[in-house]
Amino acid sequence: MQTLEKYMSPKGPESETSNIVLRKPTAQDGPHLHKLVARCKPLDENSIYCNLLQCSHFAATGVAAERDGQLVGFVSGYVVPERPDTFFLWQVAVGEEARGCGLAGRMINAILERPELSALRYLETTITPDNEASWALFRAFARRRGAALDSAVHFTRDTHFHGAHDDEHLLRIGPFSIQSEK
Repeated sequence: MQTLEKYMSPKGPESETSNIVLRKPTAQDGPHLHKLVARCKPLDENSIYCNLLQCSHFAATGVAAERDGQLVGFVSGYVVPERPDTFFLWQVAVGEEARGCGLAGRMINAILERPELSALRYLETTITPDNEASWALFRAFARRRGAALDSAVHFTRDTHFHGAHDDEHLLRIGPFSIQSEK
């Protein structure tokens, strides 16, 4: 069994998220992640098999947020193979019951502050132009870290998605130092 890390909300122990435990995911989280993402529109849903891989093969670069035995948040990502100083954040999911208390930022920090990931200096992710919550999250992250944020269209609606999905902008944040934002 893995040791659980409890992160208290910056608002104090009485806050809505003080009883949320952040931990590395396990394969058993895969079906729960699938259900969580389905509730977090406009996130793209993946297959349960993909979610199982996110929770097992990529557990070292993911975090599960649990309250009373229920998955209420999840961040998945990986270290870019050609750039070991870059964390690519694949997806952030926060259930409605856990929104508005900074959980997404705390989950990202929980990953970046792991000793085995101390070489990370950049965070990358892709976001559609209309995903205002994600843009706000990553602008705030860059501001708190004192890091530059650059963005450019990365995958286009017509070329990459054959008209079935909006453009995805690549955000690159960094360089930053790995240190607690508590």
